[in-house]
Amino acid sequence: MEERLLGRTGRAVSVVGLGTWQLGADWGDVTESDARAVLEASAEAGVTFYDTADVYGDGRSEQIVGRFAAAHADAGFTVATKMGRRVDQVPENYTLENFRSWTDRSRSNLGVDTLDLVQLHCPPSAVIDDEATYDALDSLVEEGAIAAYGVSVETVDQALAAIARPHLATVQIILNALRLKPLEQVLPAAAEAGVGIIARVPLASGLLSGKYDENTKFADDDHRSFNRDGSVFDVGETFSGVPYDVGLQAAGDFKRLVESSSPGALTPAQAAITWVWQQAGVSTVIPGARNEKQARSNAAAGEARNLGVEFMDGVKGLYDERVRELVHDRW
Repeated sequence: MEERLLGRTGRAVSVVGLGTWQLGADWGDVTESDARAVLEASAEAGVTFYDTADVYGDGRSEQIVGRFAAAHADAGFTVATKMGRRVDQVPENYTLENFRSWTDRSRSNLGVDTLDLVQLHCPPSAVIDDEATYDALDSLVEEGAIAAYGVSVETVDQALAAIARPHLATVQIILNALRLKPLEQVLPAAAEAGVGIIARVPLASGLLSGKYDENTKFADDDHRSFNRDGSVFDVGETFSGVPYDVGLQAAGDFKRLVESSSPGALTPAQAAITWVWQQAGVSTVIPGARNEKQARSNAAAGEARNLGVEFMDGVKGLYDERVRELVHDRW
């Protein structure tokens, strides 16, 4: 699998990584043995970048990833975590004292002295705009608690504000065939600044796999059930903020585009992941997986051929027709 430099971290990572939200919580139950199997399958398929967070299962995901990484100490993995969602989302909670406490907990969960990459986990805009935020993060680097830092964001404006900071290593942002806005300014700005882009939610919470229909039922503890209205966290994280019925229509368009462009070569899910990492400026894309088969299939997308201009134009066409007016100006 191709590797790319992850911004100012100085680390080379696989263009397809693994997001481990599913291995912690909010996607239905995943046993630790199943989680470990997903991680092992990803590694065998060439994945070297793993993204977790302190809030995924209240540390469960970090602990599982940490034990896995320790068992592969010489594999050259990069493990990124996130912090800040275990407290009320108000600017006064984003202090150096709390940052130290949060990173100490993550270092313990992951079993390391220095965290490879810590990202603020979709904090309020005021936190992203505050000079003191980056002074505190710089202190953690100086103290050796973290090697590099980034910000996971919800909006384009937040991403652009973060990219302007001189020591920021990465920005994590939603990018998929139903969320094209980051292509306009964020990716070019990040490339110019030397900031890595970690693209999340590449399948729009599974919509772009083409496997769901109006009768699909999700578990009660799956965010695709309980967060469709955005009552728990930003609705943009669930189906990329697209109403489920509209998303199904767009996913149908996407599936037909895949079948007409490369019949049999890629599944819709693989094409969706490939579309993301083949965007100029993307460092890595982090689909999640609930089982070994999904993990291997996702990773195989990192070896796909160029999708071509016709396919890229087709994605833009379905975006403009189906979802632009619903999401473009919101995030």
